[in-house]
Amino acid sequence: MRGRRGDRMTINIQEHMAINVCPGPIRPIRQISDYFPRRGPGPEGGGGGGGEAPAHLAPLALAPPAALLGATTPEDGAEVDSYDSDDGTALGTLEFDLLYDQASCTLHCSILRAKGLKPMDFNGLADPYVKLHLLPGACKANKLKTKTQRNTLNPVWNEDLTYSGITDDDITHKVLRIAVCDEDKLSHNEFIGEIRVPLRRLKPSQKKHFNICLERQVPLASPSSMSAALRGISCYLKELEQAEQGPGLLEERGRILLSLSYSSRRRGLLVGILRCAHLAAMDVNGYSDPYVKTYLRPDVDKKSKHKTSVKKKTLNPEFNEEFFYEIELSTLATKTLEVTVWDYDIGKSNDFIGGVSLGPGARGEARKHWSDCLQQPDAALERWHTLTSELPPAAGALSLA
Repeated sequence: MRGRRGDRMTINIQEHMAINVCPGPIRPIRQISDYFPRRGPGPEGGGGGGGEAPAHLAPLALAPPAALLGATTPEDGAEVDSYDSDDGTALGTLEFDLLYDQASCTLHCSILRAKGLKPMDFNGLADPYVKLHLLPGACKANKLKTKTQRNTLNPVWNEDLTYSGITDDDITHKVLRIAVCDEDKLSHNEFIGEIRVPLRRLKPSQKKHFNICLERQVPLASPSSMSAALRGISCYLKELEQAEQGPGLLEERGRILLSLSYSSRRRGLLVGILRCAHLAAMDVNGYSDPYVKTYLRPDVDKKSKHKTSVKKKTLNPEFNEEFFYEIELSTLATKTLEVTVWDYDIGKSNDFIGGVSLGPGARGEARKHWSDCLQQPDAALERWHTLTSELPPAAGALSLA
C-alpha cells in the first residue's frame, strides 16, 4: 500500500502478521485407539473401518500385566508385580528373584537381567548397574550393588546379593528399593528407574520371581520452593510415616549377632560377639574400623567393660569373641547388657556407630532375648539385633577408651 509523503499508512493487522486468524473449525485429534481397531467375533473379525466399533462387539480382553511380563501371579491383596504404562515401559524392565531364609535370617536377592533400558549415553546405550536399599533405614549402611555392564540396554548380571540379620519384624515393615543406574566416569551417575517391593509379600523359604517395569523417581521439591500448604502436607506425611513405623524410631546403623548363655556351673553370663552386618560407614573411604564394647549396667565398680579387637576397613566384621561376667542369676535379672559398636580412629575420638541394650527395660527382640536367656540356663541363644543411633548416657564419656 502506497501513500503520499506525510500521510499515515493504515495497515490491517492481518496483513501485518501475515496469518490467517480463521483457519476453520477445529477437528478432533485422532486417538491412538483409532489406529488399532478392536476386533471381536463376527464374519469380518470386527472390521477395520473408521468410526466407533459396533455395539455388539465385546472389548478386547487383555491379560493382566503380570501375565504379559511373565511374572508370578501375586497373592490376593498383594500389589501387582508389573506396571502397564508408557513411562514404565520406556524405562525398561528388570527381572529378579527374592528369597527370605528364616532359619539363617538372610534375604537373598538374585538380580538376573534387564531389558529395553532407556539410553543414557551419546552412543544410544548405557552402562547400567543395580543398587539395593532397605527402607526405612540408613541407606549407606545397607546398600548393596552389582557390577556394571558396559554399552548395553539389555544387561545380564546373574548376581546374588545377600542381606544378613533380617528378622520377621523386618519382613513385616521393610521395603526393598531396587534402583537401576547408569555409571558415568566423567560426571555423576544417572538414575534410570526403580522398583519398590514390600517384603511382607515374601513367604519364608519360598523363592518369588519378579519381572517388573521400572518406575521414575519422583523427587521431592525443596522446602524453599514449596508453598506453605505443601510444606505443611510434607511435614504431616513425615510425621504420619514415623507414627506408622512405631514410636521412638531411631536411625538404623547396622545389625549385630549376639549369643547369650547363663552358665549354672560357672555361675555367670557368657556373652558372645559373633559378627556385624551392614554397618554405617564412618570413614572417608566408605568403610569403618569397627570394634565392640560391652558393659553390664549398673556398674558401680566400673569393672564390667569388655572390648573386642579392631577389624580394619570393613562394614561386615566377624569377631567370634566371648566375654564372661561372674554374677548370680537373681542379680542378673536386674542388670542391663549394653552393647556398642565404635569406629576406631588414630589420634582423635573414636566415632560411635550404633548400640543396643538388652535387659528388663528393653523392648521387642532385645527384651525377649534377655528374658529367654534367664529362663533357659546353659542354653546358647543367638539373635540378631538392630543397632540404632541412640548413644547410651554412660558411653559418651568413654568414647576414647
